[in-house]
Amino acid sequence: MTPQELKNSILQLAIAGKLVEQRAEEGTAEELFAQIQAEKQRLVAEGKLKKQKPLPEITEEEKPFDIPESWKWVRLGEVVTVLGDGIHGTPQYSTDGNYYFINGNNLSSGKIALKPNTKKVDETEYDKYKVEMNEQTILVSINGTIGNYAFYNQEPIILGKSACYFSLIAIDKQYICKCITSPYFFSFVNEQSTKTTISNVSLKSMRMLPIPLPPLAEQKRIVAKIEQLLPYIDRYEKAWSRLQEFNKRFPSDMQKSLLQYAIEGKLVEQRAEEGTAEELFAQIQAEKQRLVAEGKLKKQKPLLEITEEEKPFDIPESWKWVRLGEVTSYNQQKEKISAQDITDEMWSLDLEDIEKESGRIIKRCYAKEREIKGDKVKFYSNQILYSKLRPYLKKILVADTEGICSSEIVPFYAYGKIEPEFMVYFLKSPFVDFTINSVTYGVKMPRVGTETMINLLFPLPPLAEQKRIVARLEELLPLCDRLKK
Repeated sequence: MTPQELKNSILQLAIAGKLVEQRAEEGTAEELFAQIQAEKQRLVAEGKLKKQKPLPEITEEEKPFDIPESWKWVRLGEVVTVLGDGIHGTPQYSTDGNYYFINGNNLSSGKIALKPNTKKVDETEYDKYKVEMNEQTILVSINGTIGNYAFYNQEPIILGKSACYFSLIAIDKQYICKCITSPYFFSFVNEQSTKTTISNVSLKSMRMLPIPLPPLAEQKRIVAKIEQLLPYIDRYEKAWSRLQEFNKRFPSDMQKSLLQYAIEGKLVEQRAEEGTAEELFAQIQAEKQRLVAEGKLKKQKPLLEITEEEKPFDIPESWKWVRLGEVTSYNQQKEKISAQDITDEMWSLDLEDIEKESGRIIKRCYAKEREIKGDKVKFYSNQILYSKLRPYLKKILVADTEGICSSEIVPFYAYGKIEPEFMVYFLKSPFVDFTINSVTYGVKMPRVGTETMINLLFPLPPLAEQKRIVARLEELLPLCDRLKK
């Protein structure tokens, strides 16, 4: 149940006579109604109130719910001295005026909001358009955002047509406002409002509004009970908001936790028979030396040895801390292809084709579908494609076939048969996200530099364990995606 649903439920219970008990000593609404009519007759006799045309009796079909026997259904127009709205034109504004021109949008939670842009009028306009209001007057928005209300408190105002006003006789105005903010009122409004471009409730509908009337003392007890419950509702709302925020963050937080656990060696168990990362690293170095000897790889300058102070977290004994540049071709020169050598059927990959976070290909376009200008970078199947532009978007994937891309995408191989998908998950991990984004350069178009990437610390597991980690992540991460939906 949302906080608003809880409030609505309490208000509905209140106006149906189910929030507080009925007390015989408090009399009946029938007696209160008789007092109201007697007061109206007195005001008419004294010339203070114009005699009103009787409103039709409320039919059984109009009564939306049952009320206690001591209550009475009455029409709003029967229990007020006056019910009207403001002017239907535009007054003469005056920047030096001392009176405000108020509409429905100035009414909020019981108060008249005098905003900096609220128009003003002078005394002449005020005298021309003022209406009689008193401490029992309630203002309600009946045009646009219907149901906003305020109590009149001697403010120097004239009203526009979207502000309905009425003055109650011997009724608790707070109780009537509970009625006006209840689901019942909005249900009535929906049936009665004229929906052109904006919702409107006519004055006739407001006069005809059936009100569930309790004895006066009970009205006050209902209001007091609601006020007593409000702090609990506020607390519920805060707790509910925190829960909503938690639920919103949970799939993403869980995804991050899984990736972090994966690169810390905590997602699957270690198995002695799978060897060690030290052995895998030795194989990688042997492979790189062979490629250098064959002229397929440019000899690299040794990277700095990793110190104990650099290591950001503990990893299993069978793993090894290495630098990304030691186990990948990230810093090797990329193969370029000129526009004239690009064929129509080549896959042409732009950053906009890659979904952020997931790395999923949104749209696979070919060179013939794009206007190709200048040289492009060529990539091959099984290479890791990493977006160095706005790395926080995590547009990272493994190429499933060859193609061309912009220089903002870096294609590279992982040596020693390192599982490419494991490398992708590593690059999406919270550790890399924090490390990389803290050193990007460029304000509008942040990029990560090559030196940063090749010196990035990489926790290397044995090859078989990499595969088991990937399999486990591919089992668990879709569950996080399902939670997001």
